[in-house]
Amino acid sequence: MTARETWIAEVEGIETLDTHTHLIGDKLCAQSFWDITHYFWLNREMQAGGYPTDAAELPEKERIEAFMKAYRATRNTLMNWTVTHIFKQLYGIELRDERSVYEADEAVRASAQQAGWAQQVADKLNVRAFVVNHPDHAKFVGMKRDAILLPRIDGKLPQWTRNIAASAQPEEAYEEARQTIDTLFASYREQGCPGVMTTLPAFEASANRSYSLKAGATEDQILMMLLHAVCEAAERHGLMVQIFVGVERSWCGTATPVNDPLKIVKLSGLFERYAVPFELVTASELNNLDIVQAAWNFPNVHTGGQWWFNFRASTYRDAMQYRLEALPALKSSLIVSDARCIEWSYGKIALVKRLMAEFLFEQTERGWIDRETAQQVARGWLYESAAQRYGFREQ
Repeated sequence: MTARETWIAEVEGIETLDTHTHLIGDKLCAQSFWDITHYFWLNREMQAGGYPTDAAELPEKERIEAFMKAYRATRNTLMNWTVTHIFKQLYGIELRDERSVYEADEAVRASAQQAGWAQQVADKLNVRAFVVNHPDHAKFVGMKRDAILLPRIDGKLPQWTRNIAASAQPEEAYEEARQTIDTLFASYREQGCPGVMTTLPAFEASANRSYSLKAGATEDQILMMLLHAVCEAAERHGLMVQIFVGVERSWCGTATPVNDPLKIVKLSGLFERYAVPFELVTASELNNLDIVQAAWNFPNVHTGGQWWFNFRASTYRDAMQYRLEALPALKSSLIVSDARCIEWSYGKIALVKRLMAEFLFEQTERGWIDRETAQQVARGWLYESAAQRYGFREQ
């Protein structure tokens, strides 16, 4: 192998922690070819290539024909590369025609019946742990260890906000919500959760300002007050706060990326005030630099993986350059697969490891870093940063 190929193989074997998934502990594996190929991210690109939105309702032969036509049309896209890699590396199958689709479907169905398949897939890229956000998803059947649980609170925040805004006694409603948050976080700590996770919509409020419910605070201002309550409780109970930004649903019925230049700045008052580890994950390209600046300014802020519309080679390369220049590797995690089955976690991590290996190899070739530093950075970005932040230890 060439020096470049040797380095890529070395990076593929580095321990890894997947910091955000939608894996379900007793349904880890894809059950059919279509469970893999109808994954949201691939399906979006396939539809752009002519794949019908009602493909699942077509007769099998027509469905396969439509799939292969769109698959060939999207050969240049990143998710096409990923699904191609999944079938080649996990099943030894190249998608070429109708027969190969049937072979792939048979192979996926057979693997789903193998008791140790999910662990085999994780071991191929040395993925040590996965993060989930729902308690009933955390028990990983047939694997060496259960998932790390970071409970989601973004479903609760809007409800608390609306209740306070609609209350005839908003101050009492706020105090009730604050107590509820504290009790909830105490229970999370008791369960061994290292922290909580939330997404954030667009908001017109800032963490460095004081808002009064007596003055008729807006819902955005109430949300900010609740975020303070969240951080107070997290600090009290020793929890981290993982914040996802950059995706909004208020403009239309479809989630869209929004490069809000003030989103991270509006939150900086929280970073400054609370002794809480924050992990920032963004889905918008311009905010990639914003989270690096926040992590550079505040010792308790860390950059997380690439989410939603940021899961592209171009944005990964930019984000890695920003982080390499400004942050120690232990301040940055890079893996967010967002996967719904173990096969897609494998595919997306394989892609990120390839991009990371190429990026770091180029840095060594240009003389910016040496091989030892490249190894240190790769270990930090893939595993050590997240493992330290989440308190993860091998069982």
